[in-house]
Amino acid sequence: MGKLLSSPKLLAIAIAAVAALLVSVAGGALGASFGLGFLGGPIPFISIPAERVASIGGYDLLNSTVMFWFGGFVLLFIAWRAGRNVKDVPSGWQNLMEMIYEFFSNTVDGVAGGTPKAGRRFLALVSTIFLVVMIINWVGILPGVGSVGRIETIDEWTHHHLEAFEAEVEEAHPSYNHEQVEAAAMVHLLEEHGDDTFVAFDGAIVPLGRGEQQRVPLNKIISFDHGDLEDIEKAIEDGDDLSLLPILESIHHDIETGVVKGKFAYKEGGDIEASSELLGKKVGLLVPYLRGASTDINTTLAIALVAMFTVQFWGFRALGVRGYGGKFLVNPITQGPIATFVGILEAFGELTRTISFTFRLFGNMFAGEILLIAMAFLLPLIGIIPFMGLELFVGVIQAYIFAMLTLVFGVMAVASHGDHDSHAEDH
Repeated sequence: MGKLLSSPKLLAIAIAAVAALLVSVAGGALGASFGLGFLGGPIPFISIPAERVASIGGYDLLNSTVMFWFGGFVLLFIAWRAGRNVKDVPSGWQNLMEMIYEFFSNTVDGVAGGTPKAGRRFLALVSTIFLVVMIINWVGILPGVGSVGRIETIDEWTHHHLEAFEAEVEEAHPSYNHEQVEAAAMVHLLEEHGDDTFVAFDGAIVPLGRGEQQRVPLNKIISFDHGDLEDIEKAIEDGDDLSLLPILESIHHDIETGVVKGKFAYKEGGDIEASSELLGKKVGLLVPYLRGASTDINTTLAIALVAMFTVQFWGFRALGVRGYGGKFLVNPITQGPIATFVGILEAFGELTRTISFTFRLFGNMFAGEILLIAMAFLLPLIGIIPFMGLELFVGVIQAYIFAMLTLVFGVMAVASHGDHDSHAEDH
């Protein structure tokens, strides 16, 4: 304490740190409950499937795909820098890449049996998986990933949700025509999602201070009440001309405009009434342009499939079709039902390994993304700083685990069945 007081520089740093903490607390979700929250912002739309950010010639470009290719270009750039001017005494990027290569070269040789020839077949895939997974994990936490995006309008949101409700209505009422199906689906949508909330934008941005406490419910964007929905249902049952129903026309108009219609203010008891500064603002959801590739289950599944298909290739190449395939397809007459059941379990085990690969990486990285979003919401400015360091560490660990499991499964595919046969001959 005395050293802190005697050093003006340390004292200034301590005061700045405390001030930043107080500002973050007051400006975040905790301060918003006391009427502050001046740094707060709405939580971005969180979805397990990746979101479409553009359509290029009929191809839907997903936000996770953008970050995967960005990570690939980063890796290519590092490889180019490391190999463009190779020296006998490495330095810089070349030194880094040679260290990674030497580490994995020694690792695969050690796991595969201690000789360079034994582990050479595994080196390329294992080191590539490590580098690719590590890079896409790291670029997934760059500033702007998950927080900068486009506005999904009420029209888009409604269209996506109506498809599911229309399928349910068609199944329950096959006699309904297309107009009746659409109207019934709209009733179900408004009944079940009328209290869902959306973000009010000023143009293309959300001003600081407009956080989760100021999200707008759907029933203040689309003007309807319970009596209106009953009128629509009665018109459907009576077979009336729905195009002449004023409330349906009003609902469709409100969906197309997608702005705050109801005048309201947020109060302690949860009642919404009076006027609001959000009246007339464009409403929707923030869909990020960029999303970490590892938080998309399709990416982790693709890497897992590459790894496990290559493991099978190694097994067939080393032991042959009969030698490796005999581990899964066992003749119940000559070897008995127990051996046949074990073969089925072996085949099922290969499938479960693929699933385990997929969900281990996806689960850890998706949970990390949610953690960063939550901390940025609770403590703006400084809340995510320690957790970003944690995510960098987790990104490396997950990449290493993925690579090492691929190596272990590959070694087992090449050696285990041969070892089993040798043991049987000795016996």
